[in-house]
Amino acid sequence: MDRLRTPFLILAIVLVVVLIFIETGTALPGVLRGNPVPLQNFHVPAQVSTATATLTSDQQRVVDQVSKQERPVGQSTPNLALIDIILFFTVVLMGSAQLIPARLLGRIQGIATLIFSILLIGVALRQIFIALAALILMISLLLALPFGTIVYLIVYGAFNRGGAEIVLGILMLLKLGIVISLFLAQQRNIENIGLILLILTSLLGNIIVSFLFGLVPGFLVSITDAIGAIVLGIIAIIWAIFLLVGAIISIIKILRLNYPVKI
Repeated sequence: MDRLRTPFLILAIVLVVVLIFIETGTALPGVLRGNPVPLQNFHVPAQVSTATATLTSDQQRVVDQVSKQERPVGQSTPNLALIDIILFFTVVLMGSAQLIPARLLGRIQGIATLIFSILLIGVALRQIFIALAALILMISLLLALPFGTIVYLIVYGAFNRGGAEIVLGILMLLKLGIVISLFLAQQRNIENIGLILLILTSLLGNIIVSFLFGLVPGFLVSITDAIGAIVLGIIAIIWAIFLLVGAIISIIKILRLNYPVKI
């Protein structure tokens, strides 16, 4: 049980890499793009569906322009990578322990974790602000009857929920494969509380996004998608803070060992 089975650890690393590539790939233009839906297909108040006939020429020009633009991509599925990159970092450190002497690894690990956690906090904050700005914009448009609502429905109302749910299903299967690979790599991994909590957090992220996608009617999914992106960003920052604190403590311990304080 104590012996590390390297092939399964390598498999886990490969699966995590594939997982992150799929998650970040959904943010590319054209991936999971929503198809335009006629305004009359939305279950909206009559004053909204009939407002197109009363639009001014300038308003109609704006509607025509936004109708031709690319639909925004989802935000919550790519933000799952903020959590799963931590899993990748952790698994790589586990593999590094087999290649790098323990004394050297102890020194490198603290510095690497410090840099990684700071970068992660920066990226997560950026993603949170992007999602928050999009959320405020969408809610403002939706409530600005009737013209703003029309623009919202054209731009954000056709979220590709079906495609996103398929991707989430694939991601969940990959995560289960990672769990099995890590267990087969070394049964003692089940005793690693930090690793278990990280895996559970990753699985919880999938569940949160799936729940938010199914919580509301289709034309509101873009809003819950932005909410999910914010939640995932906050979770990633919490994990990054834990890593940051652990890295600082580790570095201080190493400095004390190498440069003991003389009294």
